[in-house]
Amino acid sequence: MNVGVIRYGAGNIDSVVRALEVCGATPLVIDDAALLDTVGAIVLPGVGAFGHGMAALRERGFIEALQSEVLGNEIPFLGICLGMQLLATRGEEGPERWHDGLGWIEGDVSRLPADERVPHVGWNEVYPADTDGGDALMRGIDPGRDFYFVHSYRVVPDDAAAWAASTPYGAPFCSAVVREHIWGVQFHPEKSQSAGFEVLKNFLEAAC
Repeated sequence: MNVGVIRYGAGNIDSVVRALEVCGATPLVIDDAALLDTVGAIVLPGVGAFGHGMAALRERGFIEALQSEVLGNEIPFLGICLGMQLLATRGEEGPERWHDGLGWIEGDVSRLPADERVPHVGWNEVYPADTDGGDALMRGIDPGRDFYFVHSYRVVPDDAAAWAASTPYGAPFCSAVVREHIWGVQFHPEKSQSAGFEVLKNFLEAAC
């Protein structure tokens, strides 16, 4: 399967591309929004600030193209780290500064609680919300499996049904979201060794 990996100036995507290759996909780096209609699935990686990420997508014409392909044509989509956060309705970036997101997952992106070390960096447990294996992305992932995180903000979905997985860090936060053929993960599957590759393979299988 051809998988479009969007390059929009929000971090190095090389490790995501290599991980998708290992998992059997043919990744195509997309920096021209007009090429999104040439792929069978889309991955939006990213690190950094919410406002910068949305501005970069907007400047490159990706927002309209993503709406057309993912919502209109139902192309399977996976957001990674910042790519997951951009799915939300809006995101916080500093005191009283909010930016509109893609709005595919209703809810806000806010800073992790101040009583925990921020940023949250390193390995931590992930607990799938659907332990019966109904969610395709987290299928076969045993509760408590370790994944690699690097982030200071978290998605807070309005609807509990959007939680695909949670992770304990003080209070549990949402570490994966789902809406039909749209998924997002706060952890980095490309840096999470075998567990991360299982998640990527699940995404590819769901996209077929």
